[in-house]
Amino acid sequence: MNRLERAVRAVDRAQQGNRVLGFVFGVNKKYGDDRGGQLAALLAYYGFLSLFPLLLLLVTVLGIVAGGSSSIAKHIESSALAQFPVIGSGSSHSLDSTIHALHRNSAIGLVVGILGLLWGSQGVSQTGQFAMAEVWNVPGVNRPNFWARLARTGVLMGVLGLFLVLSSALAAVGTWGHHSALLRIGGIAGSLVVNGALYLMAFRVLTPKEIGSRSLVPGALAGAVAWTALQNVGTALVEHQLRNTSQVYGTFAVVLGLIAWIYLGANLTVFAAEANVVWARHLWPRSLVQPPLTEADERVLAAIVEQGRRRPEQTVRVGFEDRAAPDPGRSGPG
Repeated sequence: MNRLERAVRAVDRAQQGNRVLGFVFGVNKKYGDDRGGQLAALLAYYGFLSLFPLLLLLVTVLGIVAGGSSSIAKHIESSALAQFPVIGSGSSHSLDSTIHALHRNSAIGLVVGILGLLWGSQGVSQTGQFAMAEVWNVPGVNRPNFWARLARTGVLMGVLGLFLVLSSALAAVGTWGHHSALLRIGGIAGSLVVNGALYLMAFRVLTPKEIGSRSLVPGALAGAVAWTALQNVGTALVEHQLRNTSQVYGTFAVVLGLIAWIYLGANLTVFAAEANVVWARHLWPRSLVQPPLTEADERVLAAIVEQGRRRPEQTVRVGFEDRAAPDPGRSGPG
């Protein structure tokens, strides 16, 4: 055994012997086993396609409902756009003006917004349901059919719409109380609660029903904390990156920044879902180097094989050879 392998195995023993490190590494390895980066990329792609129709629909509906009360519509719109710091009014390269131009023809804006939102949201929902089934390694034979997934799409859109309304209201409170630290802290705390409820409801809608709701709570809490933190530091990060760009380059930077922002949010969601699985099934500690495989390694690998079962009459069996003897000083799972 060379020095590098001894050093890596020493690190492996340390992370397996520590519950926190073992859990974190277990989540990260499960993310890699499930090709989490590809799942997040698909979510980001459809999320990008559905975001602009959603904003277009919001602006158009506000224009119709608010009528002459432009200040009210502007305030609500700014609060909603604040959920996306890359394109919100807080950014020096905001896309507000581009979206506002559609106010002149609200009928066309409404139709285009609804059609685009339906198409994009269907992609987001179908991809989200596929991602959750992959993360939980649900066998193909047990996954919901197309019509069940379509029904869940409508429920998910209702959940996201409710979230947008509540989070926009909280952002508005933070805006009105920008001189009050107490109101700002209250707005952040409220956002944390709303984000946690959103993650839990979204996980429940997207995850196959055979997974209990209690198993979805840890990832919902972790996702809420991460997303709330990202929302509160996002504007500063975007402004820092785009402050000195030219007008033409800034437009491209906003689009690329928006894609990166959505992809980051999708990754946070996938990691939160992986945390649910690892916690619920106690899939840690995982081995950094093999052999030998840990018990958690074997259960994850077996679940990945079982996941490929497509028919009720199909039988899948998984076996492992005897483990190699551990190297001296290796500690057992802790």
